[in-house]
Formats: sequence, C-alpha cells, structure tokens
Amino acid sequence: MSLTHYLKNTVPFPAEELADIISHFERESVQKNKPLVREGQVCAKLYFIEKGVGRSYSLKEAGKEVTQWFFVEGQFMSSIESFFQQNPSLYYLEMLENAVLYSITREKLDLLFARYHNMEKLGRLLSTEMLTRVANKLNAIQFQTARERHDYMLAEFPNIANRVALGHIASYLGMTQETLSRIRRANP
Repeated sequence: MSLTHYLKNTVPFPAEELADIISHFERESVQKNKPLVREGQVCAKLYFIEKGVGRSYSLKEAGKEVTQWFFVEGQFMSSIESFFQQNPSLYYLEMLENAVLYSITREKLDLLFARYHNMEKLGRLLSTEMLTRVANKLNAIQFQTARERHDYMLAEFPNIANRVALGHIASYLGMTQETLSRIRRANP
C-alpha cells in the first residue's frame, strides 16, 4: 500500500494538503537485515512501510533476541518512545525483507501537525490504533494459551508465518520454537 493511498483512506486530506505532506517524506530502499535503529540510539525517523516486513526486538542475556513487534506493508514503524521522547531506544529496528520505506523526521512531523488539523487527526487515530494493538498483545501474552496467542498473531499478521523466521515468531509470542512447531502441526 502506498503512503498516499494510506493517508487518503485514513483522513480526508484535500489534494493540496496531501501533496505537501507527502513532500516531507523521503523514499528509502532498505536491504534485508539492515538495522534502522540500534538499542541505545535515538530513533530519528518514523517509517511507513510500502513494501517489506520489519520488526523491533531487544537483546537479552547471551545475545538472545526477543521480538517485540512486527511491522508490515501499510503500517508505520518506529521505536515510538524513542522517536517521540527523543530518548535512547530500548529496541533494535530492522527490516526482515528488502523494503521500500517512506521516512519523516520528528521536526518535519511536528511542522505538519502544526500546519494541518488533519495531520493532528491522523496522529490521534494512529495513537489510538497502536494503543489498542499493544493492549491486545499484552492481553494475549498474559491471559491466553499458546494456541490462542498463535491465533491472535495470525489475525493481526495473516501472512507473517510465510515471511518471518520461526524463532522470531516464537519470541514474539513468548514461547519456545518447539511449542510453536507443535501448534502449527496441530493447526494446519
């Protein structure tokens, strides 16, 4: 999904506003496995994914990676707390496939929020959507069985199993690869 299409479908931007907004984004081609942000860096950009899948993750003891979130086409991707608070990121961001992204800096985004009421509306809608997704994931991790968590993930990211390594999915769901394999075999 293109950024223009996404914006038009989310908020009814007049054509002139939309053109100005799009002009503040920079198109980037990003190679698979390239880190966009490293833990401890301040996240300087908010990304819109036109093509590709990404993830945020942290490194635990002995270098074990724990996936926090997946990001797919038609979604924004960032280390949100780092981007908006300009604090060091707690996570790494990377693309798991070759990707086409549109990025915007915090300064340019703030300028657009100040300039256009519709951008403020977009920000509010995106914040509400992300808070709902985070609450749903927390509920899944805390209160659902392993099978229910797997089903939740498939509802949230329908094609993710064909695009992402089993280990990334297992860590996202808070289970071992063996448990995930058993669930997938029992639920073809």
